[in-house]
Amino acid sequence: MRRLALLLMAALLVVPSARADDRQPTLAELEGEVMCPVCGTTLDQSSSPAAQQIKRLIAARIAAGDTKGQIKARLVSEYGQAILAAPEHKGFGLLAWWLPIAGIVAAAAVVGAGAWRWSRAREREPDGPQLDPVLERRIDDELAHWDT
Repeated sequence: MRRLALLLMAALLVVPSARADDRQPTLAELEGEVMCPVCGTTLDQSSSPAAQQIKRLIAARIAAGDTKGQIKARLVSEYGQAILAAPEHKGFGLLAWWLPIAGIVAAAAVVGAGAWRWSRAREREPDGPQLDPVLERRIDDELAHWDT
């Protein structure tokens, strides 16, 4: 049952990204996903001549009817994998997507286990010395006197 749930979650994460690569993108959409090779920022933040050249290339490919996946593949073939702002959703790049999620889940498990242990420790009786029954009765009588 667990494996089926994990497989279903993985499929849901992969399917939207596959559909996104098969549609016609906009220049503004791709500018945030492509890096400038000169200044190391995304194209929408860069005004360098190299960024302007890549923007023109993307606009020409959009006008030619290329899909988002085709445009990104062309950019990767010309500039290398570093041109993409985010790693791919396959191979070693998949580790960059799942490692932070695994870290968050592990941290939540540690915090949850710590909170559970802390709450269980508070329920135990103290191991220190017990009050004498006569003294405890006397304290209860005095406290009852103050409650009225």
